[in-house]
Amino acid sequence: MAALGYTLPFYTGPKPTFPMDTALAVIITIFLTALVTFIIILPGIRGKTRLFWMLRVVTSLFIGAVILAVNFSSEWSVGQVNTNATYKAFSPEWVSVDVGLQIGLGGVNITLTGTPVQQLNETINYNEKFTWRLGESYAEEYTKALEKGLPDPVLYLAEKFSPRSPCGLYNQYRLAGHYASAMLWVAFLCWLLANVMLSMPVLIYGGHMLLATGLFQLLALFFFSMATPLISPCPLRVGTAVLYTHHGPAFWITLATGLLCILLGLVMAVAHKMQPHKLKAFFNQSAEDPVLEWGSEEGGPLSPRYRSMAESLETQDIPMSEASSETCFKEEHIKESDCAL
Repeated sequence: MAALGYTLPFYTGPKPTFPMDTALAVIITIFLTALVTFIIILPGIRGKTRLFWMLRVVTSLFIGAVILAVNFSSEWSVGQVNTNATYKAFSPEWVSVDVGLQIGLGGVNITLTGTPVQQLNETINYNEKFTWRLGESYAEEYTKALEKGLPDPVLYLAEKFSPRSPCGLYNQYRLAGHYASAMLWVAFLCWLLANVMLSMPVLIYGGHMLLATGLFQLLALFFFSMATPLISPCPLRVGTAVLYTHHGPAFWITLATGLLCILLGLVMAVAHKMQPHKLKAFFNQSAEDPVLEWGSEEGGPLSPRYRSMAESLETQDIPMSEASSETCFKEEHIKESDCAL
C-alpha cells in the first residue's frame, strides 16, 4: 500500500453531493416562484389594498413553505464534533475530521469532512443519508454502506441507528418521525383550508383553521420531543471525542411558525368580535359586497362607481315645489270633470 500512496484501491471514492437536499430545493423553488409571480402583479393593485394584499401573500407563503420544508428536513436534531479517528477498516491510519449528525423525521444524515480535506492522498468529504420512511429499509442501506467500505466514523454512527442496535435509537426516532410527519401533513391541509376560507366571506372560520394549523405544528414538536430524549442512552463516541445532539433549526422554525399561526388566529378571532368592519376591509371584503366603507375620496369605495346595483335601482324621493304641486292638482281636477261629462 505504501507504493500506492496509502490509498485503498478497492474502496469507492466519495460520491458527488448536491449542496442542498433536493426535496428542500424543489419546495423553496416552488414557493419562491409563486412569490415572484405575486410581486409581478402587485403594481396592478391600487391604494392601501396593495399593502394588505402583499402582507397576506408573504405571510401565507412563508407558513406553507415552512410546513413542507421542515417535513423533509434532516435538521430536527443535530450534532457536530471535531475528533481524531481511524479512517477505514484494516488501516492503522488516523485522520483529523469534523463529524456531523443530522436527524430528521425520515432518517439520519452523516457528514465527514477532513481537516484539512486532503489527507492520506484522498479527499475526505462524505455526506451519507440513511432513511427509515415507509417503503424504505434502513437495514438494506446500512448493508450497502458496508459493502461500499465507507469510513469508520460514518459506519459507526449508522450502526447506532440500525434496527439491530441495542441502543434502541432506531425505534425511538422512527416512531417520533412518523407521528410528527403525520401532524405536519394535517397542519398543511389546515393551511390550505385557511387560505380558501380567507378568500371567502367566512373569515372567522379561516382564523379557526389558522389556529388548527399552529396547534398541529405544536403537536408535531410534542411527539418528536417525547420520543427523542436530549441525552442519548448510548454515548456516540467517535474516535477520541463524544458526539452530543441538540434540537436543530427545523425544530425551532416549526415552533416559531406554530406560535405565529396561533397568534394570527387569536388576533382574527378578537378582531372579528371587536372590529369586524376593519377585519373585512383588511381582506377586501364588506358586509354589503362590494361596498367598503373606507372613505369618500376620489376613487374610494364610497364614490358612485363603487355603489352596489341594489342602491342604484332604489326609487329616490325627490321633493317638488309648491307651484308644481298646484299644477298637477289642477290637471287632475280637469281630467275628472271631463270624465263626468
